Amino acid sequence: MLLLLTAYLSKYYTFFTVFDYLSLRAILGVLTALAISLLIGNKVITLLQRLQIGQSVRDDGPQSHLSKAGTPTMGGALIIFSISISTLLWGDLSNKYVWVVLLVMLSFGLVGWVDDYRKVVQKNSRGLPGKWKYLWQSVFGLAAALYLYYTASTPAETTLIVPLFKDVAIPLGAFFVVLTYFVIVGTSNAVNLTDGLDGLAILPTVLVGGALGVFAYLTGNIRFADYLLIPYVEGSGELLVFCAALAGAGLGFLWFNTYPAQIFMGDVGSLALGAALGVIAVIVRQELVLFIMGGVFVMETVSVILQVASYKLTKRRIFRMAPIHHHFELKGWAEPKVIVRFWIITVCLVLVGFATLKVR
Repeated sequence: MLLLLTAYLSKYYTFFTVFDYLSLRAILGVLTALAISLLIGNKVITLLQRLQIGQSVRDDGPQSHLSKAGTPTMGGALIIFSISISTLLWGDLSNKYVWVVLLVMLSFGLVGWVDDYRKVVQKNSRGLPGKWKYLWQSVFGLAAALYLYYTASTPAETTLIVPLFKDVAIPLGAFFVVLTYFVIVGTSNAVNLTDGLDGLAILPTVLVGGALGVFAYLTGNIRFADYLLIPYVEGSGELLVFCAALAGAGLGFLWFNTYPAQIFMGDVGSLALGAALGVIAVIVRQELVLFIMGGVFVMETVSVILQVASYKLTKRRIFRMAPIHHHFELKGWAEPKVIVRFWIITVCLVLVGFATLKVR
């Protein structure tokens, strides 16, 4: 939005040409989203308290969590709002990828909002039934996958890049739609499963989102892409602004979500942010690197799958409780220790993800 204004003003004042630089707009995107989150965060918390939109806590989980009951939830709406405003202000609104990511985030956020609303406002413990939640996630995920497939202008946009191997690129054809669908829906649910402790999900999301922003910048620059032997996807660099806004909004939310949390993001936030990470990874052709950098999300998801499978097959549980962060709590780890250690793991995995750019 402001890019159009600065482009007009640059005809009369050359100073405004500085806003053509993607790096500057990304910095402004971080600061804008962070400022919005910090400025209205307390007001959102107060509003949610007044509306009595509080978190319900499982009585079969760690006893330390019982004190969290009633903490305002659905705070993910604050993150989504901050990201959206910042992106609309500093992003190039003629770029199709910006709109794809925004719409995916908003649509998955809507699914999460309905689930949260039914749980905390209508006091329906089931929330949105699983089959309906998965159905709508599938609808939105598949719509994004089909759009990206049918608007792809080069083979590189639908080719699977294998990290560490400079000559291994697998043309996916129509299978691109299937892969994209699973990446978007899978990442959305993985972040949702991780969001069980104060700040546990949001900082890894910020770290992975920031890293994907770097990948987007490199992928959208033909010189860098050629040098690093990664596919060049025209226009994908603009996603750096979205990723920057995500980082700013996430850090602003962490200000209130850090232990002990004043607010939780709820499904409205976790489903939306996970889906956004998934679709960005697809656009910049780094699905496998997302799998590496988002290792904490993967670990949480796999722990649930293994727990359910083991109990159904053998009537025995592998972990004391799933997702795995609860397992460590029940083993005696303090909640902040679990959170910070998972953060450290994410930092290491993001660095490994960056290393794949050169180890080819």
